[in-house]
Amino acid sequence: MKKLKELFLKNENKIVITLLIIIISLGVITRIYIGSKKEYLQIDEGYSYGLMNYEQIDLTKKDDLYNNWHTKEYYKDYLSINSEEALDFMPVYENQKNDVHPPFYYLLLRIAASFTIDSFSMWTGIILNIIIYAISSIFIYLIANKIFNNKVYALLMVLINTFSYAAIETTIFIRMYALNGLNLLMVLYLHMCCLNKENLSLKQLIPMSILIIIGSLTHYYYLVFLFVLYVIYMLYNICKKNFKNAIRYTIMMVISAIVSLVIFPYSFVHIFMGYRGTGAVSKLESIEQIWNSLGRYLGILNNNTFNGILIFLVIISFIIIVYKIVKNRKLVIEFKDKNFWFMFIPAFFYFILVALVSPYKEIRYIMPVCPFMIIGIFYLIKVLLEKVISSKNTFIVLSIIFITMLIYPKLTDIEISYLYKGYGATVERIEEHHNIPMLYILNLKDNRFLDDVYLYSKVDNSFILDSDMFEENKIEEIFEDINTTNGIYVMISEHMDYEKYLDTIKQTLNFSSYEHVARMNACDIYQMKK
Repeated sequence: MKKLKELFLKNENKIVITLLIIIISLGVITRIYIGSKKEYLQIDEGYSYGLMNYEQIDLTKKDDLYNNWHTKEYYKDYLSINSEEALDFMPVYENQKNDVHPPFYYLLLRIAASFTIDSFSMWTGIILNIIIYAISSIFIYLIANKIFNNKVYALLMVLINTFSYAAIETTIFIRMYALNGLNLLMVLYLHMCCLNKENLSLKQLIPMSILIIIGSLTHYYYLVFLFVLYVIYMLYNICKKNFKNAIRYTIMMVISAIVSLVIFPYSFVHIFMGYRGTGAVSKLESIEQIWNSLGRYLGILNNNTFNGILIFLVIISFIIIVYKIVKNRKLVIEFKDKNFWFMFIPAFFYFILVALVSPYKEIRYIMPVCPFMIIGIFYLIKVLLEKVISSKNTFIVLSIIFITMLIYPKLTDIEISYLYKGYGATVERIEEHHNIPMLYILNLKDNRFLDDVYLYSKVDNSFILDSDMFEENKIEEIFEDINTTNGIYVMISEHMDYEKYLDTIKQTLNFSSYEHVARMNACDIYQMKK
């Protein structure tokens, strides 16, 4: 055992790098496998492709979408880049100007999609996120190593994050959250590296400025994390009476903000005058709503980030605290490493604010800080365990907790989101019968057509009908020159009187029966038969 330890110390860096590569490789293989199981797109994932490519912000705003027959190419044009558009990057900027997000992620997705010209594949977004995962894992290791001051624990944190459902979902969900998470990791690590610098030089300030600009051009929630980080770093330098560093750091921040606004001045409008920015504030209406929001996100954190075992970790911590208080009449817990606080405080504020103001209560909004939550909770458990057991046994316990994280979801109903399991069979059925025409009776008052735009890229002929215009004469007019010998598919927006529409279509077009095919994201599909 002693010789083994000496061998490890002698080749420590090589072994650590090898193990890190192995962990990341396992993570990549896992993500490729799970990515192959992704069967459908969520509405915002459809938006991701349209926003980086299409001629305008939203396909559903096009006048010719409604009350016209369209081929599958009409919808493929929204989701993919054709050969004529290959070198036109203007939609990346113009669409984000008119939407509510900055453009950097869409630029990267556009570049990734350039490898599938004239066709659409979900793999362009998934592979981009896999690359981001691999780079993020390196920074998780670097940050964890600074906090734990132990390379083995740092590797364990990478391993735990790699197989947490939140990290896998972050890769599978084709949005900017993976990139935002990487930006947070990188800017935090640079701040940690600068903590003990007596004189900040351009060598430290320029890379930090670049990361701040990129982060601010990726997602606006990034600025919450950055602002808290700025306050902490300023207070740290002021307490050390290092006013020179505080001034240089502030100047760098101001310059970065100016450059970011010069590149994308619409950020100011989005944050302070856009519906997302002003709408976020209106969500803070009552104490009850605040508690409900926090409770929802704690449940999400438990299920998705800690694979359902966070409650057990809380119980373990409580038992240790009670034990120490009963035995010693007091409990002194010291988090000696300032790096922990530089990570935990910004991540905590990010989590709280997002929990309160996010438009929906879903894992995606806290995805970027999930690695920090993993590092923070496991660091807390480690500090507490070492109050009652040895360091060696502490590592064993944390390893058992990780194994439990892998096993526990298999014993419960916790699943990886955004795969849309079961939808694939419907897509295959529609694709196999692509020549059967499809009618979508759409409720424009709750227009969620883009939830199912992927399906329409599989159909030869489809028609979108405003539900307010539905009547027997209109149905006759729509199908006047359409071959319905093999039947038709009918999609109807949710929360509508299905039977009224289906019975009218059945009688008007002389169908003998209809069957329910599937429930999709925001509608139901039926097949009419002769």
